[in-house]
Amino acid sequence: MSPDALKVKDKKPGQRACDEKDAKGKLCVGHLKRWDKAPEEVRNQLGKGVEIYRCERCHTLYRPLAEDRSSAGLRYEDRPVNIFGDFSGRRS
Repeated sequence: MSPDALKVKDKKPGQRACDEKDAKGKLCVGHLKRWDKAPEEVRNQLGKGVEIYRCERCHTLYRPLAEDRSSAGLRYEDRPVNIFGDFSGRRS
């Protein structure tokens, strides 16, 4: 994979589908999957320890934004649950 062919986009909070458009202007809408087995050259270019997502159809790479607090970004906050199954406390 050459560095100039590497297409990297920012994943919006909660985004699960690719929003890349083809030459005709149609959306790809491929599922974004966490890419744990990225080649070393890709990891070096994006940074060590960076969470990388890849579209299963067009192979566009995505990196999550820092403000993505969704479970898809794996940076959600644990909140206590009472005995009735409700969240206790206020959400920040």
